[in-house]
Amino acid sequence: MPSKRPRILVAESSGFCPRAAELLREAGELTLADLDRNGLLAAVRDIDTLWVRLRHRIDRQLLDAAPELKIIATPTTGLNHIDLNESRGRGIQVLSLSGETAFLNDIRGTAEHTLALMLALIRHLPAAATHARFGGWNRDRFKGRELHGKTVGVVGYGRLGRIVSRYLRAFDTVVLTADPDVPPASVEPPVMLVPLARLLGESNLVTLHVNLSEKTRGFFGREQFSAMRAGAWFINTSRGELIDETALLDALKSGHLAGAALDVISGEGSERMESHPVVAYALDHENLILTPHIGGCTEESMAQTEVFLAEKVLMFSKSFAFLGDFDTTPHKSVK
Repeated sequence: MPSKRPRILVAESSGFCPRAAELLREAGELTLADLDRNGLLAAVRDIDTLWVRLRHRIDRQLLDAAPELKIIATPTTGLNHIDLNESRGRGIQVLSLSGETAFLNDIRGTAEHTLALMLALIRHLPAAATHARFGGWNRDRFKGRELHGKTVGVVGYGRLGRIVSRYLRAFDTVVLTADPDVPPASVEPPVMLVPLARLLGESNLVTLHVNLSEKTRGFFGREQFSAMRAGAWFINTSRGELIDETALLDALKSGHLAGAALDVISGEGSERMESHPVVAYALDHENLILTPHIGGCTEESMAQTEVFLAEKVLMFSKSFAFLGDFDTTPHKSVK
């Protein structure tokens, strides 16, 4: 009896890379869709491969609704939107960008967004743009600061921490980094590897570039915010769950921190995000800038990562075919 062609569902297909779609059609019958939670639950029953970005939580309820699921593909490095233990317990292969260091070295979107948030924060760009859009022209209200000559602390000296540090050198900043897993000899001069306590006490800006794990979840809390120098700025483009958001808001309310810019917050994608404490604070306070996890959301980065991941899906689909689970002979695909 011939094996079936695998059914592949891309559940968040807005702007999906055409070349990646071609590769997925080689792997199986492809459906491109943009689904909400209920739509996804209804669509996954006969799906073998599910492709998601960051809109959806892949939890036990979703996995129960997808009894045929063999592969989950997500073009992300962080995986906190997927229940990995539940997936692995069901024998589902999770394909992502996690650990793909050599490939990711040329993916710059999040690093560039980090610099954009720094500049937006210290130059009051969102508030100034809103002021001008409504006919205001009082530049003295938005007197900013320069990156030049500032000390910037880069917490985490992995791939993104390294790239951000290189960018910062172009602004003639003093760059400090703290990372217990990095040997001093691997740090590129003039970046200085220092203990976290020193970094927090000396930096005008602190930017977070740490992978989320059970060890790092909530590691940046009240003690760390209190240790930052008065009037400093904080930037996070990694994961919201790395920080104690209540402690951050308290530091902003008290004036201990001059401002913060976040591309990530805890519980992203939840219903009624407008009631999230961080979002509610940002609505009425100009010293907190929020963007909706757009760090890696550039045409260039998304196209590169989608093609790379589609190649991984194709490879794994062929391995399933070798085991007799799938037929990868090309057929007319679903658009």
